[in-house]
Amino acid sequence: MAESQLDEAKLKELLKSALAEVLEERRELMRDLIEEALEDVALKRAIAESEQTPEVSRADIFAILDAP
Repeated sequence: MAESQLDEAKLKELLKSALAEVLEERRELMRDLIEEALEDVALKRAIAESEQTPEVSRADIFAILDAP
């Protein structure tokens, strides 16, 4: 049992160290991952919000686009 706890503690420390190294050396990668996650959340919210609004016909949209 003590050995598994020791192995778990070593693994936890290694994971912390690896994560710290990634955060320090790969800031751009982490920034891109976080940015992409935030964009996904925003898109999900926009889709959910659009499902609560009434539908508009294609003709109505083109009428607005063609208006002077």
